[in-house]
Amino acid sequence: MAQGFLIDMDGVIYSGKDLIPGADQFIDQLKKKDIPFLFLTNNSQRSRRDVVNKLAGLGIDVSEDHVFTSAMATARFLARMKPHGTAYVLGEGGLLTSLHKQGYSLVSQYPDFVVVGEGRNFTLEMVNNAVDMILDGAKLIATNLDPSPKKRGWVNLGIKAVVSMLEEATGRKAFSVGKPSPVMMRAARKEIGLTTAETTIIGDTMDTDILGGIQVGFRTILTLSGVSKRDDLANYAFAPDMIIESVADLDLEKLLADDPSLR
Repeated sequence: MAQGFLIDMDGVIYSGKDLIPGADQFIDQLKKKDIPFLFLTNNSQRSRRDVVNKLAGLGIDVSEDHVFTSAMATARFLARMKPHGTAYVLGEGGLLTSLHKQGYSLVSQYPDFVVVGEGRNFTLEMVNNAVDMILDGAKLIATNLDPSPKKRGWVNLGIKAVVSMLEEATGRKAFSVGKPSPVMMRAARKEIGLTTAETTIIGDTMDTDILGGIQVGFRTILTLSGVSKRDDLANYAFAPDMIIESVADLDLEKLLADDPSLR
């Protein structure tokens, strides 16, 4: 049976600006064995090219075809909901590009959708405009609901904070497309041409990567090199299929053979 991987990046491949030891070797193995894989990111700010360039700076050489973002998933979802629709966007770069590629027009009044992604440039005036648009009937879409990191000096609010403001001001709930939404999980699986049973997701966060994988029936691998730690597992009613310290610990041959000792 063919097998492939959906791989989170921050906390799995790198931490901040530093490569997690062994991550480059793991990706090299996947490439040499011609095993399909996608880097899966909730960051809607970066384009595929941005992601490729960041990875290249860490010594990982991949193509844009190896990248799938929440911006791409969101744009495809909207194109399915309303082809050639219109959007008012609180977001930047990768999100704007993805919407254009799906035939969407970006407008400043009477949009079909208000779309929220990562960004540093939107103002309170833009938020107020979005509130009026939602009250006039525009649907509220979030590329993801990642929380703010609760760290001093952080310059980029988590989308959840902005969306919460819009939800409170309008009384309308946002629909989130990114991880752990099944919308993004299924879209990524189809992108690499695998069935549910053939797909493994590797991530560092129980609330997004692992939860998302479990909801759609993927095999799940939690790496402890990022956000979630072993002690955190007691707080969840679900669990990953496998826990590793980092991707450097994965025995790819046994994993592909579905060796029971790895469960």
